[in-house]
Amino acid sequence: MKYIKILPLVLLFIATSCASIRVSTDYDKKVDFNEYKTFAFYKKGINKVAVSDLDKRRILRSIEDNLLKKGFTKSDNPDLLVNIFTKSREKINVYNDYYNGWYPWYYGGFGPYGFGWGAYNNVTKSTEGTLFIDLIDAKKKELVWQGMGVGALITNGDITEKENRINEFVTEIMEAYPPNLAQ
Repeated sequence: MKYIKILPLVLLFIATSCASIRVSTDYDKKVDFNEYKTFAFYKKGINKVAVSDLDKRRILRSIEDNLLKKGFTKSDNPDLLVNIFTKSREKINVYNDYYNGWYPWYYGGFGPYGFGWGAYNNVTKSTEGTLFIDLIDAKKKELVWQGMGVGALITNGDITEKENRINEFVTEIMEAYPPNLAQ
């Protein structure tokens, strides 16, 4: 019975671990991020990104919305150039479900030689994606901040879910900009 009480916690952990986005950032500590007020997209770099043009536009639109909310202005003469890079990989997930099997040693005195069958193995395949957002000082042509998000991608064909997931990726990455320099 105690195993049945743990099952909802295990399922909740699995569900949230699949849906979450792991974010990390890196930046130049010598840069004063308060000096940056304007941005533009770095077309040469963005044109090389290996995703569909539709997804590329979704990502760029979300980045633009996030930067505008932070008080930036889009400009032809920007302080920052925004570049993106993506990659993805297939991930195999194996879950051993002992609750579909029977624990013979738990059932009345048969010892290690009990009756029943073994565990049920559940194997699923998912696509994990990584989105890098680079902010480049336009004058110096140097990378000053990079955000990276890693998480499960929506590959079931639902466009609304896909757009929401892209927005979630970008928003969670951009929450870390500007970096907290009060350390």
